[in-house]
Amino acid sequence: MRTLPFEYAVRNLGRSPARLTLSVGGSMLVVLLVLTAAGFTRGMEQAMRVSGSPDAIMLIGSGSEESIERSEIAMRTSGVVAASVPGLLSRAGMDAVSPEIHLALPLSTGRDDQGRLAVIRGIERAAWLVHDEAKVEYGRAPTAGRSELIAGRLAARSLGFEPPRSMIGTTFQLDGEPYEVVGIMSAGGGVIEGEFWTALTDLQITAQRDSLSTVTLRTDGADLVDLQSFAATRLDLELAAVAETDYYAQLAAFYRPVRLLVIVTAVLIALGGVAGGLNTMYAAFASRVREIGSLQTFGFSRGAIVWSLMQESILASSLGALLACGIGLAVLDQFVIRFSMGVFGISIDAGVLALGLAAGFGLGVIGAAVPVWRCLRKPIPEALRAGE
Repeated sequence: MRTLPFEYAVRNLGRSPARLTLSVGGSMLVVLLVLTAAGFTRGMEQAMRVSGSPDAIMLIGSGSEESIERSEIAMRTSGVVAASVPGLLSRAGMDAVSPEIHLALPLSTGRDDQGRLAVIRGIERAAWLVHDEAKVEYGRAPTAGRSELIAGRLAARSLGFEPPRSMIGTTFQLDGEPYEVVGIMSAGGGVIEGEFWTALTDLQITAQRDSLSTVTLRTDGADLVDLQSFAATRLDLELAAVAETDYYAQLAAFYRPVRLLVIVTAVLIALGGVAGGLNTMYAAFASRVREIGSLQTFGFSRGAIVWSLMQESILASSLGALLACGIGLAVLDQFVIRFSMGVFGISIDAGVLALGLAAGFGLGVIGAAVPVWRCLRKPIPEALRAGE
């Protein structure tokens, strides 16, 4: 089959700067939407997937297995479980048993009197042994009795601190009490990066709370069944034992409808973008019916003309897709999204970029297919008389 040269499609792109701008801009917006939806879903999934350790077990108040914030258990629970259950991890004489309080409280500064809701976790030293994915990147851990905070990397960014370490030294009002940020921590992208940690006793005093939210522990020989048996025999403590990985899996399942809603919304808006692209391409190709008829009289087959027009459309949409991917990497990647458990970052990784490029390519094919087919239906004599 005799084909039109590739340069023909390239030159045609510049024949109408306005049309080229509309085509590239429309493709860019649609692909940006696809990247945002896919990055949102990927970021939330990654945050839940990397959170939790396979040998970590949480003791939560019975009936509050789906929400740590609603859980309340006795302060003595950590000491009782450490003395009653053999096979718990121990390092340098410290048992991997972490009593914790999880609260959502507003953090405010002089610039923001209203404050912004943040997840605060009250911890003891054993928390760093239990949650070994949490690492101090800058500064230091909070010291009990000094009203200090260590901020997760994403938590700092969600409050407008970029880079996150610039938050160190900032004083926030937490329920009317001044707390100073003394460090920044990371946790491999898990939900801990969206939290603020402080000393357990300091948070108890500030929140006027005399109960724990959870006791999280690491096992070294014991298993979930042992902790479930402990919870079943100590009816006075009213506990439920949940594997940490199972807890975050349940949390991910709870937010699945949110992710589905984001995807459906993106698809619907993308369909509107495709429809607008079809109108743009049809208007462009309809004005070139006479040119298409002339190409056929020169001996070019309809297949060759279709291929050339497809190249033109794919080039324009691919250019928009490349621009969208660049914007996605520069602006959207790790853009912070807040939700009830803290924050997570939109993830624009290789898979999301591949999906965006595929969407741009598909938009170019679909955007040209229908207009080209309608233009080529006309007989050659009628096409040659078009525009007269």
